[in-house]
Amino acid sequence: MSPPPTYSAEPENQKDFTAEFNAFYTRFAALYDWMVKYLPIWKNWLKRTLPHIHGPRVLEVSFGTGYLLTQYAGHIQAFGIDYNAAMAQTAKVNLQRRGLNADLQQADVSHLPYADNSFDTLVNTMAFSGYPDGVAALTEMGRVLKPGGKLVMIDIDYPKDHNRFGMAMTKFWMASGDIIRDMGKLFEELGWKFQEEEIGGFGSVHLYMAEKK
Repeated sequence: MSPPPTYSAEPENQKDFTAEFNAFYTRFAALYDWMVKYLPIWKNWLKRTLPHIHGPRVLEVSFGTGYLLTQYAGHIQAFGIDYNAAMAQTAKVNLQRRGLNADLQQADVSHLPYADNSFDTLVNTMAFSGYPDGVAALTEMGRVLKPGGKLVMIDIDYPKDHNRFGMAMTKFWMASGDIIRDMGKLFEELGWKFQEEEIGGFGSVHLYMAEKK
């Protein structure tokens, strides 16, 4: 029997961790925007969230350069926050080019600038592993969701069958600096019920549909 997978420890210095991630995405905002728009595999992952996004009010946390927002903002009341100023500016340009509107702000996931019970759906894709405090982030997401609201998340975790390719990809993300967490355990500890599906990366890319109990 293979040993259980090893997960990341939360960073000791959260401010330094966030500053390093923020500097990285500032440098590579344009490349990131190109990758999301033109690499089919990345777009296919993100689009797996669309059937689960229901309004009337939807918040996307860490929207990056706004690709996913451009897929649904014309149909619902769309809101978004991102910590990185360069990403936020690029997202605004992408929406404007398509004639779409969304209320976008620069903010921190651990201090969302919204009242309790504000949103029907919260979307978070390929971002949770970049947060220095998983408990604080998930708790704050739950605070702004309405009773019965859904969190739709895509992020990295180990494949359930521990196949070597998926395990290697997960370990690559970890070696790159991402915080790989046991998301199922975290959901359960904080009182969420959830469904999980492996959608790519040999089982390393997971789609979660979660609701507060």
